[in-house]
Amino acid sequence: MKVTALKTWQAFAMLGLALSSFSACKKEANLEPATTDTTAQLTNRPNFKSNALSVTFRASAPIYYYGRSNITIYGISTTSITLVNCSNILISSCKVGNGSGVGITISNCKNVRVSGTYLYNVATGVYAVGSQGINVSGNFGLNMKGPFPRGQFVQFDNVTGTGNRINSNKFQNIQGQSNPEDAISVYQSSGTATDPIQVNSNQIRGGGPSSTGSGIMLGDGGGAYVTANWNTLVDPGQCGMAISGGTNMTIYENRIYAKQQSFTNVGLYYWNQSGKASSAIKISTNNVNFIKSDGELNDTYLPYGSLVPTGWSTNYYNKSLSETTLPATLVTIP
Repeated sequence: MKVTALKTWQAFAMLGLALSSFSACKKEANLEPATTDTTAQLTNRPNFKSNALSVTFRASAPIYYYGRSNITIYGISTTSITLVNCSNILISSCKVGNGSGVGITISNCKNVRVSGTYLYNVATGVYAVGSQGINVSGNFGLNMKGPFPRGQFVQFDNVTGTGNRINSNKFQNIQGQSNPEDAISVYQSSGTATDPIQVNSNQIRGGGPSSTGSGIMLGDGGGAYVTANWNTLVDPGQCGMAISGGTNMTIYENRIYAKQQSFTNVGLYYWNQSGKASSAIKISTNNVNFIKSDGELNDTYLPYGSLVPTGWSTNYYNKSLSETTLPATLVTIP
């Protein structure tokens, strides 16, 4: 759920706002995997770090797997991959793009990893719903098409338990070529006290013109135990990063910049819009330089009477943040 009206940090209330959530989107397909791995091999793979890949991609029809386990999908180029009731799946070094639906759908699955994969010109890059152990790390995304309620590079929807990650990805939306919502959305999803959902060390460039789209949104519709640390966002949309509900949520040491655009609103906020109890919120040591649509600096917002997140006073304006904080071309598709 998102701020949709332009308000300043001095405002005492926010009224008449439209609240939004997300729905499922599925697509069917068919293909045999290139290789298979054991559960132990999948579990022990090292984390992928975003960098240029050297892969010869093999053209493929869309992939659809139901009830499959211990499979690696590697080096293919396709419009969509759909996994339903699957477990121990690795999607590695693939191209998924130029499709009308979701690029990778993960529904009611366990232990699925997406790494080193290009996601481009699709409604949403990765949509994981009702699943556990989902790791989307070290990928590249370009130009999410939407329309609302789609438009995310990654959305977790009722993803629960341990091992859930959205880390070290590079995502870029180019205005006029995309129609994004939140670049990363964590909706009604919960990690655990010892292993929260991680949204860490991502680079996000570009967003808008949606009046509800943000760079990183936590606690949408509630949830628990989610962290978003060390991310860098440049011009990510109407909002940079936010927590809109939930318990035990953390936003720590991120860099958020936006120039004035017709849709820009606020860099960082906490506002419980979930309709549920919200507590144990930490938002601290974030660097922000965010100009809203009227030209006013609007780095942070906290509604009147709200719970004050732990560390709220440590978030600060950093004038050194600019368009050059991230490269102008963050992602290219081979």
